[in-house]
Amino acid sequence: MELNCPLPIADDDHVLLGHGSGGRLTHRLISDIFYPAFRNPLLEQDHDGSIFSVESGRMAVSTDSFVVDPVFFPGGNIGDLAVNGTVNDIACCGAKPLYLTAGFILEEGLALKDLRLIVNSMKEAADKAGVFIISGDTKVVERGKCDKIFINTTGVGIVADDVNISPKNAAPGDVVICSAPIGVHGITILSTRESLGFETAMKSDTAALNKMIAALYNNIKDIHVFRDPTRGGLSSTLNEIAEAAGVEIELDESLLPVPDTVRAASEILGLDPLYIANEGVVLTILPDIHAEQALNIMRNFAEGQHAVIIGRVSSSEKAVVKMKNLYGGYRIVNMLNGDQLPRIC
Repeated sequence: MELNCPLPIADDDHVLLGHGSGGRLTHRLISDIFYPAFRNPLLEQDHDGSIFSVESGRMAVSTDSFVVDPVFFPGGNIGDLAVNGTVNDIACCGAKPLYLTAGFILEEGLALKDLRLIVNSMKEAADKAGVFIISGDTKVVERGKCDKIFINTTGVGIVADDVNISPKNAAPGDVVICSAPIGVHGITILSTRESLGFETAMKSDTAALNKMIAALYNNIKDIHVFRDPTRGGLSSTLNEIAEAAGVEIELDESLLPVPDTVRAASEILGLDPLYIANEGVVLTILPDIHAEQALNIMRNFAEGQHAVIIGRVSSSEKAVVKMKNLYGGYRIVNMLNGDQLPRIC
């Protein structure tokens, strides 16, 4: 009789189906890899979940799944990407990120040394962002049923009473600030995945932006919108904001922070940088009167030292994003159709 689940080999250096059984190998995986990295008083409750106290007021929660290919890439890996991505989603709600949960889908045969590197990078990213990973889950599937590792992270944060951040708040007279150059993450992933060999030291911009975002809303109470333009890039994110608020957003092509390497790679590949994913960029929309103060605050952080105004909310006549080109004409910037770059995060 053939066994669907092979007998586990205790000293193997790769993930086995037995690691997902809930038995001895599962506990060894947790005690040898996950607990040493994520250990904190809440996780050490050793329960099906963690019980924690929160301040009075509102909470924010966000969940995201990460399937990036390749798992390791210049500037990061799927682990720190999973932490940073969810931390940024919580921060863009105007919340202070506090806790994360982490769910792992592992493919049989994944090298344990690679899993350890990924988990340790998650720990480092969580420490840098000032959050705790307080609960998790691990499942193992057969070879070929998953591509090495998929990670889901859910974040929880607290929203202060005086914070009101929403895409519906964008209003005529607002400016749009972009915190960093665009398209870097997407081009890095595509170049690494396809071994394109671009002559560049470009690396992913994955980073936690919560401290910079907190500095902004702690000093400027009239910020209307924070959004991180990840999948779908600048174009899709701004279209979502325009539709939510019922406003027209006008971009200026001459102001867009597109690095030369991204522009050159995009031209070769037939891509538009406006549609390429970012992982260390936040869009801030606020009244023009606060623009210079916001830029000064952002430029005090490494993640925001290249922050620039890229456009403004021009009217509330219709929900549309348009761009003034280098010759003074205008074109409509639509939301991304299809999937320009699959498995980018």
